Amino acid sequence: MSTLTVYDINHQKVKEVDLNDRVFNVEVRPSLFYDSVRSHLASTRQGTAATKNRALVRGGGAKPYRQKGTGRARAGSRRSPLWRGGGTIFGPMPRDYDLSLPKKVKRAALLAALSLKNQEGKLILLDRIPLEEFKTRKVLEILKRFEVKEALIVTDDKHIFLERSARNIPGIKVLRWENLNVYDLLNHEHLIILGPAIEKIEEVYGT
Repeated sequence: MSTLTVYDINHQKVKEVDLNDRVFNVEVRPSLFYDSVRSHLASTRQGTAATKNRALVRGGGAKPYRQKGTGRARAGSRRSPLWRGGGTIFGPMPRDYDLSLPKKVKRAALLAALSLKNQEGKLILLDRIPLEEFKTRKVLEILKRFEVKEALIVTDDKHIFLERSARNIPGIKVLRWENLNVYDLLNHEHLIILGPAIEKIEEVYGT
C-alpha cells in the first residue's frame, strides 16, 4: 500500500494514511477513459430537438384542388413536404442519446482515474474544510496554500457552505463521493478528497 499525508486547511500535516491499492494503484487503461467519457457526455444530451413531419403539421384534411384539368401536378394534401407550410422531411425528432456501459467497465474506469491522480501526485487529502458561512474568499485562501487553481473537491456528505462558496470559482467543483465520475476526475487537474470521503470510497470500491 502507498502512504499519503493528510493535511489540514493550513497545509500542516495531520497524519498519514495507507491507500488501498485496489482503488488508488490499479492499471491505467486510456481506452476505458474514452468509453466512459463518451458515455457520460452522451447521457448529458437532452435530445429534445424536434420538427413537425406531415403527420404532425396542421391542416391538409381536404384535397387542395381536383385531380385533373387544372394543369398542375396532382396533390392530395397541403401537408406535403413539397408545399410551403407542409411537413419537414427527415427533420430531428426527440431521441435518447444514452450509451450504456457494463457496470464492470464503469467501475474499472473510475478506479483507473483515481489511480492516475495518485500516480501523478495530483491527489490531496484534507481532514476537513470547516466553513460556517458562505465565504468564497476563504476557499480561495485554502486553495492558494496548496498551490491549486483547478480541482475537484470530493466530500463525504452534504456541505452546503462549501458547495455554494466554491461554485463561483472557475475550475473548482465540489462533488459528493457517491457522484464520482471519470469525466470530472479527468477534467480537473487536482483531486482533493476530504478525510471521511476517502474512507467511504475505499469501503465501496476496495473490495
